[in-house]
Amino acid sequence: MFGNMERIERIQQMEAHFDIASEAVSKLYEAMRRYKKAQPSIKVLKDYYDNGEWVEDFEADEKGLLPKDLKRGVLSEDGLWDLLADDNDLKKLLKQQ
Repeated sequence: MFGNMERIERIQQMEAHFDIASEAVSKLYEAMRRYKKAQPSIKVLKDYYDNGEWVEDFEADEKGLLPKDLKRGVLSEDGLWDLLADDNDLKKLLKQQ
């Protein structure tokens, strides 16, 4: 019977590991699916930032030329740059896997 108790404890431990791993893999899979789907948007944003249009729009906002009620998170000084840097870091990380 003692051997069976060890087996039960082992199975319970493995079940806990299985639950942790299953949840992590499932959430990462869904996140990777959404990330892949977002790639065209990331490319558009990168082009917007790189081609100078972002600077023009930022300066127009600074001069008060844009409507006050316009959603403009993309024009925050660090928001878009941070997003693109994080995307670049993530792509490097994924290549290492």
